[in-house]
Amino acid sequence: MNAPSIFDPPFGATQHVLCVGAAVLDTLFRVRTLPQGQGKVLPYDMLQIAEGMASSAAYAVVRLGGKASLWGAVGHDDIGERIIRDLDATGIHVEGMLRVEGARSAVSTILVDDDGERLIVPFYDPKLHHTVKEFTIEDIAAFDAVLVDVRWPALALQVLKTARAMGKPAVLDGDVAPDGIIEQLAPEATHIVFSEPAAQRLTGISDVSEMTYLLKQRFDHAFICVTAGAAGSSWFDEQDNGVAYCPTITVKAVDTLAAGDIFHGAFALALAEGMAPADAIRFSSIAAAIKCESFGGRSGAPTRAEVIRRSYSL
Repeated sequence: MNAPSIFDPPFGATQHVLCVGAAVLDTLFRVRTLPQGQGKVLPYDMLQIAEGMASSAAYAVVRLGGKASLWGAVGHDDIGERIIRDLDATGIHVEGMLRVEGARSAVSTILVDDDGERLIVPFYDPKLHHTVKEFTIEDIAAFDAVLVDVRWPALALQVLKTARAMGKPAVLDGDVAPDGIIEQLAPEATHIVFSEPAAQRLTGISDVSEMTYLLKQRFDHAFICVTAGAAGSSWFDEQDNGVAYCPTITVKAVDTLAAGDIFHGAFALALAEGMAPADAIRFSSIAAAIKCESFGGRSGAPTRAEVIRRSYSL
């Protein structure tokens, strides 16, 4: 029998994470290779699933033994009802979702090839996020951490600001976003986890360690991490005043879709549980890697037991 793990859940109340942002109905097609030009592509598998950055992160929280609430927006249409129904069925608390009159729910078509790479064609109706969901300080007090993505920046900003003022972990999913969005949200985040493409876009360089250092100089108030998929993650270790590195487990990637979202959900839950940053990154990296072994976007998110079992190989 393995010894107790640093990733074991804490004794006591289950931690509750609020996720704010994207809720999308994805249609996934599995193909041998991604198309290079015109023509017809014949998939050999398909799946329709409600996900999106914040939604997939919330699912990861639930799978890892936490509680998750999702604040997102859908249209007042059949697709929106399906998105809410499907996410509710996973155990995510969806009472805070908005149904927006006159807007179309978000959808995307995604091709995933045999190497796990993908081609994504998303559609987000700008009308979905024209309004800002109203909430109170008491609403945020119910959560142990918040995680926001870049899809609903007006709401994300207010949630980050409120959580940070209350001393709660306020995590920003620093993914590729329209110009100015990261700069708008970052000042209110306590922790920012950048994807490698977003970090490269913000810094103009390709070395992940150097990106991490430059981003820490730019957003020095926050904990900074840059994820690089199979190449692991780098973060700025304030105790050592330098960039630290965490490898991840080796897997055969079948589908990388939602891996970054799984990382963010796991990281937010780990912070809510009081895990040290280095351990939280390791925990999240393993969860994201395991997800890549399964086709189906966020449906591959692992359980806590799976993460603990695989952690002994790292």
